[in-house]
Amino acid sequence: MPEALTLKGHDQSTVAASTVQTPEDAAPITATRRPLARSPRDKQSLDYMLRSGLAGGLAGCAAKTLIAPLDRVKILFQASNPQFLKYTGSWKGVFYAVQDIRRNEGLLGLYRGHSATLLRIFPYAAIKFAAYEQIRNVLIKSKEQETPLRRLAAGSLAGVTSVFFTYPLEVVRVRLAFETGKDRRMGLRDLCRTIYHERHTSYGVLGGISNFYRGFTPTVLGMLPYAGVSFLCHDIACDWLRTLKFARYDNHALEKDGKSVLKVWAELVGGGLAGMAGQTASYPLEVIRRRMQVRGAMGDQRFPGIVETAAMIWRERRLRGFFVGLSIGYAKVIPMVATSFLVYDRAKLYLGIA
Repeated sequence: MPEALTLKGHDQSTVAASTVQTPEDAAPITATRRPLARSPRDKQSLDYMLRSGLAGGLAGCAAKTLIAPLDRVKILFQASNPQFLKYTGSWKGVFYAVQDIRRNEGLLGLYRGHSATLLRIFPYAAIKFAAYEQIRNVLIKSKEQETPLRRLAAGSLAGVTSVFFTYPLEVVRVRLAFETGKDRRMGLRDLCRTIYHERHTSYGVLGGISNFYRGFTPTVLGMLPYAGVSFLCHDIACDWLRTLKFARYDNHALEKDGKSVLKVWAELVGGGLAGMAGQTASYPLEVIRRRMQVRGAMGDQRFPGIVETAAMIWRERRLRGFFVGLSIGYAKVIPMVATSFLVYDRAKLYLGIA
């Protein structure tokens, strides 16, 4: 055809110049990433929020499934389940606890409560990551505003937002994981009904919906440092891994904001450091929260507040009591957060919003 013959006859530079229309079109496309369908700067659009929420939900489910057995053991240790007190205090105890669960409940016992976990974690992670993108977009409008304090605030607010909407599912999940006796097992509907009708004898009334928010205050207080420090450390670690010293390890596929896409190992390192930092900062409040959440399961009809629960833990084990299961927490949180950030970043690339 005449037009095709004309193009063949053109100089290559002329053809290239005529085809490059925008910076987006000119961006290099390699085998390691997909071309972007739209500008990522339009972060306030409904389409972007839905896609980032989907990416976050998938990331949360993948991460939680990976560490579900350790999560079950950690909850039993944190809540001082009488059957598992003999295993606390050492790494060997973790393996003995796993063997105990497998022997008495089978392999699926290690995933008890995991269905409730997935029901909670998908909306939780979806809201957290989508909220982080939106809040970060409001607080950080330029490179000059990208300070550690603003990054910390964006992560903290995103974490609190997600907890507010999904906390009742977290209470149900913990109660399912805490139950160990075969004759005490109950389905999800029965457990929700039981929690709803548990009485607060200290107030002389039924708890109702408020029962699903036991431990909510320490959760929010713990989420402020956990989410904030996690997002902050992840961003800082990944920025550090993108420096010239590590440039040869990158995929060399540029995103629209000029940042390179890190390889899998680098993403995992950044996420792992973020998980360790966030867990350390928030762990004492997590222990308090667990103890408050399982009071009904232990037959106690009194539901003490944060201060009373903290005093109880202090009387039992002093400072060490606030860090029971922390080693398990590291073993759980480091791969969990690393996987979460990796899947989220890769899902964003696949969905065309990176």
